[in-house]
Amino acid sequence: MGLTGILHTGLTVSDLDRSIAFYRDLLGLELIAQWDSSQPYLRTVVGYPDAELRIALLRLPAEPDGPPGHHIELLEYRRPRGSRGDANTYIPGNGHVAFMVDDLAATYAQLRARGVRFKSAPVDITHGRNAGGKAVYFFDPDDITLEMIQPARRT
Repeated sequence: MGLTGILHTGLTVSDLDRSIAFYRDLLGLELIAQWDSSQPYLRTVVGYPDAELRIALLRLPAEPDGPPGHHIELLEYRRPRGSRGDANTYIPGNGHVAFMVDDLAATYAQLRARGVRFKSAPVDITHGRNAGGKAVYFFDPDDITLEMIQPARRT
């Protein structure tokens, strides 16, 4: 088929500036580009002939520019404007992004102290390929579900 990698994960947000602050200032991602676009090619790609977007691209600070690094693309649709739907993770079509951390307990405590909302406290993973690790779901300002995983210590 010819797929060679994953370039980015796009997340539609209601307020680009607020989301940049969350992903950059709270989670520590690096803002590498930000732009507005209503280009004909983009309108064709997204399927909205009047589309106007504000876009930001972020990455983990240690990742290289461009492929093969995986980026988070934040998209604020100025036109057409949508309204938030049901963001529950059991709804088909809703996904989540998982980030790896070295110390989940410490990261959880820091983010919780700064007002980040979590579905639960971190839990031990007891089954599957990540058994022995720890995980927790949390939410961005638009209620997009995110996950943090502390991998199991391998000896």
